[in-house]
This record gives sequence, structure tokens and C-alpha cells, in this order.
Amino acid sequence: MKRSTDRILVTHAGSLARPKDLLEMMDAKLSGRSYDQAAYGKRIRNAVADMVRNQVQCGIDIVTDGEQSKPSFNAYLIERLTGFEAVASSEERIAARMKTDEARAFPEYYEKYFAEHMCSVGPNLPVACTGPITYKGQEAVRTDIENLKAALNGLAPEEVFMPAIAPGFFSNQYYPTDKEFLYALAEALRVEYQAIIDAGFLLQIDDPSLTRLYRTDPALSVADRARDAEIYIEALNHALRGIAPEKIRYHTCYGINEGPRIFDIGLKDIIGLMLKVNAEAISFENANARHEHEWRLWEDIKLPAGKILIPGVITHCSNIVEHPELVAERICRYAKLVGRENVIGGSDCGFSSQATFTPEIHPTVVWAKFQAMAEGAKIATKQLWS
Repeated sequence: MKRSTDRILVTHAGSLARPKDLLEMMDAKLSGRSYDQAAYGKRIRNAVADMVRNQVQCGIDIVTDGEQSKPSFNAYLIERLTGFEAVASSEERIAARMKTDEARAFPEYYEKYFAEHMCSVGPNLPVACTGPITYKGQEAVRTDIENLKAALNGLAPEEVFMPAIAPGFFSNQYYPTDKEFLYALAEALRVEYQAIIDAGFLLQIDDPSLTRLYRTDPALSVADRARDAEIYIEALNHALRGIAPEKIRYHTCYGINEGPRIFDIGLKDIIGLMLKVNAEAISFENANARHEHEWRLWEDIKLPAGKILIPGVITHCSNIVEHPELVAERICRYAKLVGRENVIGGSDCGFSSQATFTPEIHPTVVWAKFQAMAEGAKIATKQLWS
């Protein structure tokens, strides 16, 4: 994995808004309506090409496909794994989300939010494991890889990554224990991870599950939650075994939505587990108002040798475009604490983690944010290499 050896490099978390006509075709496919399969495949290829070109033009050094083929950063797996099925309705899913600590604290806000932003393509039903897990997505991941390679023709980004979901997030209704479920899921996902590595791309593990493990069951003690989280990280590393850490970046987040976020777990409570992942780089939220103060943790935590930090220097939950000077300030905070070569600028999370007609951050604003991040990195480079 390239480091910021002579200038600050920038990247982002992966997901980007899909074009409207692609969303319409994706919605038809997922809803069981007729659609032109050849036209759909061609539209995905063209969308990936557009996304990669725009990233390079905006100054992004480490690019990806924007997850244009996926209905979401996690739900795409339902088409690539056996053993999963819908277990509840959309209404039941929303009702369950309204029971979270965050939604109970701000019910009026989240009732309005879910009504406006739960309109991702397809049925969008809650799913669970109800049978043996195996990987069947070889053709799908191969197509994703081919589309991304084609999109790189004539372009020369510093590096290329492809995201894949971590072995968590989904619920278990089949395996005798959650540990057995996690290891079965990890073993299946390993097929996808290895395919991405074999293609010559960096592998990004998308992981919202670690932060959830600390808040799923209030009845559990912190020690019990920590134990469950340790088992989860062991399962993830099982999936990554044999893959060189320098080919892996680990991205964790708290939520893909704009919201109060007062129940987010503190970075101090999970950073030890994050550093145990078999990955050279860790990507995490830092640019939003709930987490920006956490850069001070690195005044006391020594970055292990060989690790790279990818802190968010632009946020995914505001349409305000960060000023390049602020981006530079955020980058320099980390560079002065852990070394400039160990910092890559990034985004807090994806800008359209769900394929939706109503992304919270307007696509045109995302490109402006990328440009601001690239400009901020140039400013930071002058300050850090002067």
C-alpha cells in the first residue's frame, strides 16, 4: 500500500450515488420486474467508468468503482451467498430501527428521516441466515473487477481499492452459536476477498458491525460486549488469513445517516480492537462534529509499526463543503502525531451506501468535497514538507 512519502495522498470510503437511470433498472431487477439485462450490464460499466474518471479529475489518488453495481454496501451479499432470506417486512424493519437508543431519544426526527430516506431500490427487506452459508457470487465479483479494470484504461491513479462487507451485520437463525455463524460467514466471504486481491486491487473491509457490538444489548455488561467483539475480530482475521496486511484497509463507521448520533461509541473504546485487524490501514470517522475531537487519542496511543491512518477529513453527513484550510488542519493534526508518511486523507463514510433516489449528500456536492480534500492535501503537503 502506498504511503504519503513525498505528499499527502487522499482517498474516500467507497460508495457514490448511482445515476437515476441505473437506479431505475436496478429497482426493476430487485423487484422482480422485467428489465433489459444487457442494457443493465452496460449501464453499470459506463457508470463505473464515469465514477473513476470523476474521482481522478477531482484529485483522488486512491480510487474505486463507487459500488455502482450494488444495491447497498451490505445487501449486495444476498445475491452472492446461500443461506439468507427475508425474515420481515419493510414496516417491521423501520419499527425495529425506531427501538434503538438514538431513535427513542429523537423519535420525531427519525420518523421523518425514515419516511424520506428509506426509499432505496428494491424491496429492502430485513434478512437473516436461515441455512448453510456458501459463496456463489464468483461471476458477480468477476464482473465488478472487469468493470473497474476497464474504467482505469487511460488513467493513472496512485492505487485502486474495492470494498467488501465484513463478516457481521446480518442476524443468525440457523447456526447453533453466533460464533459458528461468524466463522461460516467469514469462510464464505474469504472467496470474495481473495478475488479482489488476486485482481491486483487493495481490499477494503467495510465494517459497521464492530461499533454495533457495543450497543446491541444494553443488558450485557461492557466486559461481555468486549468479549463478543473480540470473537468478531477473530472471525474477521480468520477470513483475512494469508492475505498480506499491506493489501488491506479496514473501514469502520457508526452510521450512514445524518442524525444526532449521541449514542455513538467512542473511538477510545474500540481502537484497540481496530488495531488488531490484519490490515495495514484503518479508516474511521473524524470529520463530523461527533468525532472530530478524537484526534487527541493519538497523543497517548502509539501507532503500531507498519500501520496507516485514514481519518475522515471530509464528512458524509453534511452538504457543507469543507474549506481546504480546514482539511489541511485536520491532516496536519494527525501527521504531527503519527508521522506524515502514515496519514492518508479520507472521508468519514460512503456518500451513497444505499442505492437510493434521494441521497442525503447531493452528488454534485460530493465532487466539490473531493476537490476540497485534494486542495487541502496540497496545503498540508506544503506545510509538512517545507
